[in-house]
Amino acid sequence: MIDLIYDMATGDPDDVFALCFLISHPVINLIAVTVSPGTSEQVGLISQILNQSEYSTIPIGCQKPDYFANCVAPFYYQWLGNFESRPADDLGYRIINYMIERIPDLRILTGAHLKNFVNLDPTLHFSRWIAQGGFAGSNVVPEEWQLPQFRNKETCASSNFCDFRQARKLLENKNIKEKYIVSKNVTHDIVYDLQFQERIRPFKDTCVGLNLIYSGMDLYLKKKPLGKKFHDPLAAAVVVNPDICQFEEVELFRRNKEWGAEKQKGTNTFITINVNHDSFFKTLTMQNP
Repeated sequence: MIDLIYDMATGDPDDVFALCFLISHPVINLIAVTVSPGTSEQVGLISQILNQSEYSTIPIGCQKPDYFANCVAPFYYQWLGNFESRPADDLGYRIINYMIERIPDLRILTGAHLKNFVNLDPTLHFSRWIAQGGFAGSNVVPEEWQLPQFRNKETCASSNFCDFRQARKLLENKNIKEKYIVSKNVTHDIVYDLQFQERIRPFKDTCVGLNLIYSGMDLYLKKKPLGKKFHDPLAAAVVVNPDICQFEEVELFRRNKEWGAEKQKGTNTFITINVNHDSFFKTLTMQNP
């Protein structure tokens, strides 16, 4: 079993689809969820998902308990029905620090802006950080694996690493044993479209998570038939099976407000350079736990 904290947002529904995957995968032991900024409506949304699984009592942490802007789109109510807002159980960083202290082989998956880690205790050790963010460019990715939109680019903006200082603190933290960066040069190649929905159909009733993903994407595709990039579900699948992707050991850098990577041994930081689509699908549908 993999003991996991998931740090997420709700602006893009693929964060929530990743949560749906995590609550049902047999090798995941989800011990907490943290959300940015963490409005009571966001916490209610996450609770609505968790309440459909064995994880209804795990803590939910927030970054800003007094944040009142709307962070939950009408799509979520159309998909999940009405749900009650509720306050978070604690501040996100407190939950993260508490769990790191008590679970020796903890892994943390981040799909948000890293705001819940501003007050992370830098002396605490945990085994693996899996981050959806960053970028590997043409100096790292072989030409045959470069997506057309990123061809010959060495750097690119990364919204999840927009807080440069916090991203750098985590990347340089030697008490994190391994860092796996699931970067946009690969996540942009995973698109859940109408064809993908048909492939999912035979598996949709095998567990609550896949049923939620199927019903949510059924609603999404009616409005946007070209599909949805599945950034965070790919990162969540990497938690279960890193062999979905090929990785290169690198050091990440920032140049002109954009992120890039350089090949570098001894960093224990690995970034995606390619993805096996069939392996991702089998992991998403829990055929190879």
